[in-house]
Amino acid sequence: MTETTVSLSENAAKRIAALIEKQGDPGLKFRLAVDGGGCSGFQYRFDFDKTVNEDDTIVSRCGVDMLVDEASLPFLEGAELDYVTDLVGAAFQVRNPNAQASCGCGSSFAI
Repeated sequence: MTETTVSLSENAAKRIAALIEKQGDPGLKFRLAVDGGGCSGFQYRFDFDKTVNEDDTIVSRCGVDMLVDEASLPFLEGAELDYVTDLVGAAFQVRNPNAQASCGCGSSFAI
């Protein structure tokens, strides 16, 4: 496991725990990844996964685990996954200090 500065907010951890409970599979883990694509060059991907790969970094908070693969980690150093609720709705949000620009939808970014 690699030491990382990627973090998971308490709000995000609580929301992930609720989603895992709803799925009925306590073995699920939340995966945060960065893929090429999106309108700004890179996009975040959120998934549930039961498999912890050898190159995964595990970030734990409030009893849930977030997995970040080795290829995504450099793009996420110093980032925090949060869960925000506002007038428009509720969603996971990545606060990423590495992102130089992002699109209006907030799911893609440029470095």
